[in-house]
Amino acid sequence: MENKYEDVWSHHNYIIYVMEGRKIWHTAHGSYDLRKGSCIFVRKGAFIVEQFYDAAFCMVLFFLPDEFICDVLKSKATPIHKPGKKYEPLITIDNNFTVQAFFQSMISYFDNNRDPDQSLLELKFRELILTIADNPANSELLSYFGLLLQEPQAVSLKNTMEDNYCFNLKLEQFAQLSNRSLSAFKRDFQKQYHSGKMVIGKTTQSCHALTHQ
Repeated sequence: MENKYEDVWSHHNYIIYVMEGRKIWHTAHGSYDLRKGSCIFVRKGAFIVEQFYDAAFCMVLFFLPDEFICDVLKSKATPIHKPGKKYEPLITIDNNFTVQAFFQSMISYFDNNRDPDQSLLELKFRELILTIADNPANSELLSYFGLLLQEPQAVSLKNTMEDNYCFNLKLEQFAQLSNRSLSAFKRDFQKQYHSGKMVIGKTTQSCHALTHQ
């Protein structure tokens, strides 16, 4: 990232563990200051990332598709919390000793010039999800996991638009975020908003201004 503010988006959820430095994730619903020791679950969508150049930034990042999360949670012996109605774009993960030890252990896999075996990495991804899901302190994230288990393919279009309306995403990207084909997204959007036109939100520049007011 070369600019102070960078537009980023992902159609997968991801987990960030900050090893060093600081960045701020700006969303349509607020800003989140990530510093050393922050452990965050970032819901799929668009964000503006603010950078700070006075110190190096180092993080461990895991991309986690909905389908993979659900597959792992189905193997869990105890049930997940029932889903709620609203979730923050970024959900804090309890950074206990077990979580810290997990991420420290991951560093050793990338200290040499050879990538770890994919099967080993999948096991580590599963370990991370189960570790988080086994901690009652992660109640908001557990509730969100419950939503994924209940409706893994039926993401609310309304929530997707409210979380990402102020970002300059293409229609194809909005469709990916809502787990729809482009034609299904257009049809459901027009039905949801009673509109025959596809007019979506604000420009990225407007979102910058909105974020810093």
